[in-house]
Amino acid sequence: MDLKKLIKSFGYALEGIFTALKQQNMRIHFASMIIVIVAGIYTGISKFEWLIIILMISLVIGAEMINSAIESVVDLASKEYHPLAKQAKDIAAGAVLIFAICSVVVGLIIFLPKWLNS
Repeated sequence: MDLKKLIKSFGYALEGIFTALKQQNMRIHFASMIIVIVAGIYTGISKFEWLIIILMISLVIGAEMINSAIESVVDLASKEYHPLAKQAKDIAAGAVLIFAICSVVVGLIIFLPKWLNS
């Protein structure tokens, strides 16, 4: 194993994260993540609930990063409008929306009973 290549690959990954954070939707997801983490600490959710929350956060942020990558590649391939390019971008954005909606539902399932019964 080449340690220098491994370290470089982590550097590239971190660069990708910082590049993604420049985009508005990623900043919204990141701010939401901070709010959910603070709410989880304040509410005192269980270890299992933390695992679910962390999984949902990872899925939403990961999906948003993949969506951004797809958009960048499509834009690189052609600056002209093409229905397949639009379809690829729309499908990727739709995937993020599904993950985001599901994460809200999971959050409500975890947090609402605790907040309503306190």
